Amino acid sequence: MDDLQDGVGVNVESDSFTASAAIIGDAPIALEADVEPEANSKNPTTISKRKRKHTSVVWNQFERLPMGADQERKNENGSMRRHMQSCVRRDTRDVGQLLISQDKGTLALSVKRFDAEHFHELITTAIILHDLPFSFVEYESIRVTYQYLHPEITLVTRNTLKADVQKMYSREKARIKSMLEFSPGRICLTFDLWTSIVTDGYLSLTAHFIDKDWVLQKRILNFCFMPSPHTGIALSEKLYALLCEWGIEYKVFTLTLDNASANDVSVDLLKNQLIENNALIFCGSFFHIRCCAHVLNLVVQERLRDIDSVVKKIRESVKYVRGSQIRKKKFLECVNHVGLDSKRGLRQDVPIRWNSTFLMLDSVLYYRRAFCHLELSDSNYKDCPNPYDWEKAEKICEFLEPFYNITCVFSGSKYATANLYFPTVYTSYLSLKKSETSEDAYLSAMAKAMLTKFEKYWKDFSLILAIAIVLDPRYKLNFVDYAYGNVYGMKGSPQFLEVKRNLELLFAEYSKGKVSTINVVTSLPTPIAKNPTQKFLQRQTKVLKEFNNFENQEQTVMQKSKLEVYLDEPRVQGSVELDVLEFWKGNQFRYPELSYMARDILSIPISTVAYESAFSVGGRVLDQYRSSLKPDVVEAFVCTRDWLFGDKAMDDTEDVFSLDINEPTTGSSQNSHNLNTSNAMEG
Repeated sequence: MDDLQDGVGVNVESDSFTASAAIIGDAPIALEADVEPEANSKNPTTISKRKRKHTSVVWNQFERLPMGADQERKNENGSMRRHMQSCVRRDTRDVGQLLISQDKGTLALSVKRFDAEHFHELITTAIILHDLPFSFVEYESIRVTYQYLHPEITLVTRNTLKADVQKMYSREKARIKSMLEFSPGRICLTFDLWTSIVTDGYLSLTAHFIDKDWVLQKRILNFCFMPSPHTGIALSEKLYALLCEWGIEYKVFTLTLDNASANDVSVDLLKNQLIENNALIFCGSFFHIRCCAHVLNLVVQERLRDIDSVVKKIRESVKYVRGSQIRKKKFLECVNHVGLDSKRGLRQDVPIRWNSTFLMLDSVLYYRRAFCHLELSDSNYKDCPNPYDWEKAEKICEFLEPFYNITCVFSGSKYATANLYFPTVYTSYLSLKKSETSEDAYLSAMAKAMLTKFEKYWKDFSLILAIAIVLDPRYKLNFVDYAYGNVYGMKGSPQFLEVKRNLELLFAEYSKGKVSTINVVTSLPTPIAKNPTQKFLQRQTKVLKEFNNFENQEQTVMQKSKLEVYLDEPRVQGSVELDVLEFWKGNQFRYPELSYMARDILSIPISTVAYESAFSVGGRVLDQYRSSLKPDVVEAFVCTRDWLFGDKAMDDTEDVFSLDINEPTTGSSQNSHNLNTSNAMEG
């Protein structure tokens, strides 16, 4: 009251204390710095409000939006502060640590929000990739480590981890099924059987196809339990059930197998069932493909039986060197004494795999002088080959080298397209034919024994291989005529004519399956002639139209097919590095029917060796410590690993110089349950 009487008044806003002023007499005096009088105000005593500066930390994360005059802001800072505590899109929670950014390598004043679900996904992926046991997550030291890294980590149990693996398997299986469904071409298959360490039978089914982007794909579809007996009927029923499960029973093109008798029966039964459903192209003539690596192995093993004495001496020599640390040291001294390079390596072979035997022979021949020196300096070394044995080993190694190179092509985990196989098989056949007439009696005898076995299987797989090479623009049909001419001694041989006939019939099959576009022309009604001139013109027009139709028919008869146009075009120079899939990707609209044919044929797997890596993975999953895993868990492990990471190459030989000689020499026997599964490397 006293202030009012003195002429002093205080203006206080009801919302917030944003402005205050004292009126002394007739002149207003501002008491705070953030209030200034309105310049154009009619009422000189009225004071305008200016926006207050936001000082709360919440405004570092939020932006004020325009609001109406009638809208009120009540406790907005508190609401935003509570929202920041639970916001899932917020990248940082504090600035307490300096972290290196993984993307740009710069210092970032932030800590990423811990995502428990993503953490469990990473753990599941690591278990699958590295073949870790489910109990890994229950190791005490692992749990302590996780708790140290982040106190909010929820530690899972082995049962939860098993469920996570199967959940990931189901998710990836749906993705692969969708990929197969929308694949524009047909699907080629390989399958084989495997026996685990506890004698349980498993069937591995692998799909091969070229996707819409013309990329060659390989996926293990199943690694399922296969109970006894493994008869042809049981295998056929199991395979058809798996095809129906994946929904690809009408998209199958070929099935590549080894030469087991049960496989032949199962293929015939499955083929007849698919033919009845009208699911195979060309009446299934190319449905059964024999494993070329297995055939080649049978050819080589046919002659290796006669050279066991030489190979045995060399194998025992390598075993002697790796028998103790003292022997290894002596051998290294001999290597240095004769001036050889110890880094090249001395290989120990796996007896049931001839390609590893070749590698052993090749490495031992390099250290031939070192072994001879070891025989003189070590009286306990009794298995050194004599000069005749060394000469025989050189001939064997030289003779087997091209077959080893072909096997490497057949056995590659990242296998090439089918067009690359015919030149390699052709060169091996031609090599045998030339060696058969060699003046060296030993080489001639080897070639004759192998050639008899080779010719037994040559006709079975040379036809489809020859058709595949035609689809390579660097070779085409002329190369097939050239190759058969060198093998059979005549150009235009019956074998070449058979390839050409099947090529044309197969192209006709693909052309028949494609719907051609028909141009429909709407004809106008012919006006009635009113005078002779019009009648003459109509008659002349009719004759001209009939002539045009006749000429179009003649051109249709004389028009070349897309296959003939492709074959008549000049070949791409052989020196050019060409990706055949990229070629057909770029010409798929120019040769539509032929590109569909190329997509299917080029995806045919000629060998099953590269896909038996699933058995190696299965052997690591079902080792002696985890042999009680259920079949569905084993399948989830093997398939998910393939779908996420693919295969890993394995070397079948061992470098003696890299081994610890003090360890017992049982490396080969410990993995025998894995090695005996490779049919392509057995005799």
